[in-house]
Amino acid sequence: MASEGILLGMGNPLLDISSVVDDDFLKKYDIKLNNAILAEDKHLPMYEEMASKGNVEYIAGGATQNSIRVAQWMLQIPGATSYMGSIGKDKFGQEMKKNSTDAGVNVHYYEDEAAPTGTCAVCVVGGERSLIANLSAANCYKSEHLKRPENWKLVEKAKYFYIAGFFLTVSPESIMLVAEHAAANNKVFMMNLSAPFICEFFKDVQENALPYMDYVFGNETEARTFARVRGWETENVEEIALKISQSHKASGAHKRITVITQGADPVVVAEDGKVKLFPVILLPKEKLVDTNGAGDAFVGGFLSQLVQEKPIEVCVKAGCYAANVIIQRSGCSYPEKPDFN
Repeated sequence: MASEGILLGMGNPLLDISSVVDDDFLKKYDIKLNNAILAEDKHLPMYEEMASKGNVEYIAGGATQNSIRVAQWMLQIPGATSYMGSIGKDKFGQEMKKNSTDAGVNVHYYEDEAAPTGTCAVCVVGGERSLIANLSAANCYKSEHLKRPENWKLVEKAKYFYIAGFFLTVSPESIMLVAEHAAANNKVFMMNLSAPFICEFFKDVQENALPYMDYVFGNETEARTFARVRGWETENVEEIALKISQSHKASGAHKRITVITQGADPVVVAEDGKVKLFPVILLPKEKLVDTNGAGDAFVGGFLSQLVQEKPIEVCVKAGCYAANVIIQRSGCSYPEKPDFN
């Protein structure tokens, strides 16, 4: 049975500003579909433009927070999950707090006095999405917050930790504190490759955390970038997953398992020198609303079973179930109760 506080996530809490846009909008702001980037100056006017659209939706987001919310929803045990990150002292921050608390997650946000709550533009075209994150307050997280006794208590209570790679751009120090705690106490530490730009431009901090990762999640594009940056001469996702699973580990308490999703293609799982493929639940095109949060939801579903010590095939199945539910809805949202069995 999963207990209170068993799973802790840390990341960049962002309020998703989600809207269906057209190709002209993508051209205007130089946006590629199916990508995740950090906002540059040229992108800043687009948040206002999206907010002024009639079809805009606001949803508490950020990759790690999405996964934790989905795991919480799947578990249906109040307070089974906790989450830390940085928000601003503003209405978006309050909205986020309410949203996550209502979802049953025990949130301990650092509230930054100066910066506004981070936002993420979710541009949806034909069901595909592109994410442009304006981190703002999310970028202000400090390890001092983590070290406060009331927050470190969450670390001590948790047995499983999940952090998206995006947090490497904000507080690598916090990541290493948690990673080292997990290794020293025989707990499970997990990260996500998260985006090609993380694998490319934050390679060094990713490399520092890698030996501590008991589970590595990602998608096929991220896996290929991860391999290319390291000079591995292969585009084969199965080979890459295997190689990641076999790279050096800081602690021998747990083996490393790599889990790579490939959209509608099978999920690749590499462990013990072997690769297994798991089919996903295929969805007719007309039922696809948007793919935003699909990867996060997969991880959330997976974690909900992992913390209950279910076998890997059940974890993957739950991940596929959660992703399938999410892509039929707008943003990373879900019905009141899961019907996974």
